[in-house]
Amino acid sequence: QVQLVESGGGSVQAGGSLRLSCASSRPAYSPSTRCMGWFRQAPGKEREGVATINYDHSTTYADSVKGRFTISKDNDKNTLNLQLNSLKPEDTAMYYCAADRSFRCGLTVTDFADWGQGTQVTVAT
Repeated sequence: QVQLVESGGGSVQAGGSLRLSCASSRPAYSPSTRCMGWFRQAPGKEREGVATINYDHSTTYADSVKGRFTISKDNDKNTLNLQLNSLKPEDTAMYYCAADRSFRCGLTVTDFADWGQGTQVTVAT
């Protein structure tokens, strides 16, 4: 099992930026973290995929965040990052980091085995 700890959430005005980080207990080259991703859940809504990054650094983004969010991995620090730019009120949610040993690395919530506790992002109008 992989322990994941998110940080970097907060409150910003619409149009602002945030950078989320996720510290992993396993190295970036571990099979357990072959695929890592960011998901979010707004109140009253289902958890949804935001962005994922595979072992080969290939990425997948939800249409709603393409061109605004960027996912990246720092292998030296065992850290997953998410840069959030041009934030909108509809981006308000709890953001979760997740990891899995799958090669698929899509945006499907149920494909991921290990989850962090989440970090809150609130975007005001």
